[in-house]
Amino acid sequence: MKISIIAGARPNFMKIAPIIHALQGEQQSGSAISYRLVHTGQHYDEKMSTTFFKELNIPHPDVNLECGGGTQAEQTAAIMMAFEKELAAHPAAIVLVVGDVTSTMACSIVAKKMHTKVAHVEAGIRSFDLTMPEEINRMVTDSITDYFFTTTLWAGENLLHLGIPQDRIFFVGNVMIDTLHRQRKHFKKPEFWESMHLQTQKYFVLTLHRPANVDEGQNLKNILNEIIQNVNGLPILFPIHPRTAKVLLALGIESPNLKVIEPLGYLEFNYLVENALAVITDSGGITEETTVMGIPCMTLRDNTERPETISIGTNELLGTNPNAIKPALEKLFAGDWKKGSIPEKWDGHAAERIVQQLLTLEP
Repeated sequence: MKISIIAGARPNFMKIAPIIHALQGEQQSGSAISYRLVHTGQHYDEKMSTTFFKELNIPHPDVNLECGGGTQAEQTAAIMMAFEKELAAHPAAIVLVVGDVTSTMACSIVAKKMHTKVAHVEAGIRSFDLTMPEEINRMVTDSITDYFFTTTLWAGENLLHLGIPQDRIFFVGNVMIDTLHRQRKHFKKPEFWESMHLQTQKYFVLTLHRPANVDEGQNLKNILNEIIQNVNGLPILFPIHPRTAKVLLALGIESPNLKVIEPLGYLEFNYLVENALAVITDSGGITEETTVMGIPCMTLRDNTERPETISIGTNELLGTNPNAIKPALEKLFAGDWKKGSIPEKWDGHAAERIVQQLLTLEP
């Protein structure tokens, strides 16, 4: 069986890394299964160097379609045109896509039009917010997918409500957590740890990237001021996206405990998360990692596609009103934050379950 594995951005590679490891294990055992790793080039990332692939212990992509830049529509079209040629030149029994980026949707559409089966890892996740491009990508991909690999039972229920047959839904767990388990012992203290005099559980990690939080200057200012004024003077580590940095610079916010830093690699960033008092974010993936690491997490969004991080884990959904930040921080400092637990099958073996299921499918 030949499988084309699609990745379009750094987080995708974090998710496909354990799947590749599981496939390599099967190949060494003599299974007739092979894969081709296709990077669509959706996101250019200078950190995706030889070191990046070495850290993940995966080979460089077999091909980079170099479809970065442009509007949502332009990028979707570019990926579809390039992947059509790629799949024609290198036919596969299954095209395996992960997550919810543009590449996920675009390559799924191409595969189905070329009569190739599609397997979606992280299927069934929903925020029910149609203003999010990712939600559109999830909905379209799941509407044409053949094999659905889910992170939670809740995701499977979403698919059942859409009329997907139970025998095409496979509850396998979370591949991102596979990578976390594998890499946790390799987490790396950032070089600035000593110079900033950081101490375990005596600082916050802040990440913001969603347009609703960062594109409008006054809103970003209100969020940052609420955080700065209510963290009891503790350092706030803020790895910042260049686009957000421009907005922040124009605001002129200065505070001795707000530490704006360059984006970090996976190992250094998660070292900071694991040793933080808490994380404040608008990311979805980080809420999964904080849940497994037992770190309190506050999410500045009105909805989440990962409700298990709230119902089971350490995450709380604060919404986008900055006034919700102070009460949440007061709760944290009072020692009243929930301990949380780890969702079912987030055990580091999701990729193995995926590959075992793939081996049962008809080529």
